[in-house]
Amino acid sequence: MIELDNRQALGAEFQELAEFVLKAAKERGASAAEVGIDKGTGLSVEVRMGKVDKLQYHRDQGASLTVYFGHKKGFASSGDFSRKALEDTLEAACRIARYTAEDEFNGLADPELMAKQPLDLDLYHPWDINADQAIDLALQAEATARAYDARISNSDGASVDSYAGLGVYANTNGFNGLNSSTRHSLSCSVVAQENESMQRDYWYTTACSPAALEAAEAVGKEAARRTVRRLGGRSIPTCELPVLYVPELARGLIGHLVSALSGAAQYRKASFLLDAVDKRIFPEFVQLSERPHIPRAPGSRAWDAEGVATYDREVILDGKVQAYFLGSYSARKLGLQTTGNAGGSSNLLLSHTQSSFQELLQQMGRGLLVTELIGSGINMITGDYSRGAAGFWVEQGELQYPVEEITIASNLKDMYLGIQGIGTDIDPRGSIQIGSILVNRMTIAGQ
Repeated sequence: MIELDNRQALGAEFQELAEFVLKAAKERGASAAEVGIDKGTGLSVEVRMGKVDKLQYHRDQGASLTVYFGHKKGFASSGDFSRKALEDTLEAACRIARYTAEDEFNGLADPELMAKQPLDLDLYHPWDINADQAIDLALQAEATARAYDARISNSDGASVDSYAGLGVYANTNGFNGLNSSTRHSLSCSVVAQENESMQRDYWYTTACSPAALEAAEAVGKEAARRTVRRLGGRSIPTCELPVLYVPELARGLIGHLVSALSGAAQYRKASFLLDAVDKRIFPEFVQLSERPHIPRAPGSRAWDAEGVATYDREVILDGKVQAYFLGSYSARKLGLQTTGNAGGSSNLLLSHTQSSFQELLQQMGRGLLVTELIGSGINMITGDYSRGAAGFWVEQGELQYPVEEITIASNLKDMYLGIQGIGTDIDPRGSIQIGSILVNRMTIAGQ
């Protein structure tokens, strides 16, 4: 079983170590300090063509210390948790702070914003699995994929991963919080060939609880199905038509939004959505909510990386931006208050238009279903968007044939405003939970 031995005792030990570091920092003259202590253990297995490629047990741990002398900041880290090593690391952080320039926006988050009550978000579910069992699961997934179709000619392998971690964050504003979590995954990737056409695709399942993972055979079958259906891909003439993003790719469109609305992008004037609060950037039917406290969800957390309590909030309401994603530093730079997003966003949920995937295809009529994106041609300052892509040509709401060697291009502002539908086929595997997205018009560059 991949889990942390004596988790409660270990957590208490880490919290005691954190208090030791904070007290030592104060004794050295620091006006404020914060510390993070983390430990994790995991198992990783990879197989390929019926043989074990990799078997790895891993343990990692680290302590990160930040001290403030007024508005001067110093940071140092250590992989050794002995008190002597932590004292040496603290000395290094103090030396760094004394020689750095002052920044009036440096400092801990405000004390009144610290999380007060611990929340049990049910994120710790160790997997009762050993190496032999993990290898068997990976072999099952790969064998199912290879047996799916005679055109499956090769394998990129299958893998099983299990990880359990525990962390403490504490600061001199009186916060000392402990959290533990697990994550598990199973994936498979195979290669298919027919005449001169060769294609590769994959599938995976991931969750904090092993009970929520898809079966190995299901993962292998889906990986094979996705691979075989891409055989015989062709390019198409350049055109301007609607584009439908499958959920696992639609997530990226909202990821670009998060980046553009981040505090760092805003104060650096490096966003295509500058000063966007109260401005409509989506159709009125679009709502985007942040829900940090969903039990067992990938992006759940009771506090952010600064100990600030997380809370439910609306990011997009009726198509309009309600707020940015802020930590305390970026909030001070902008004259605002942190939104509890130090370290990134929590669970983001995008509303749908009560349309199934098939209904979105019918709504599109003629256009492109995108199932793979290549490259990262996105200008976050202008919003210009250009990506290599592959997928399927759609006529009269039906998939016709696979498409490859094309580029799709537009501007993210136009794409957001041009959203015509959002599917109910929500992909729960990430912290951005979203269905397929239909964009009304993009340039599809082919022949």
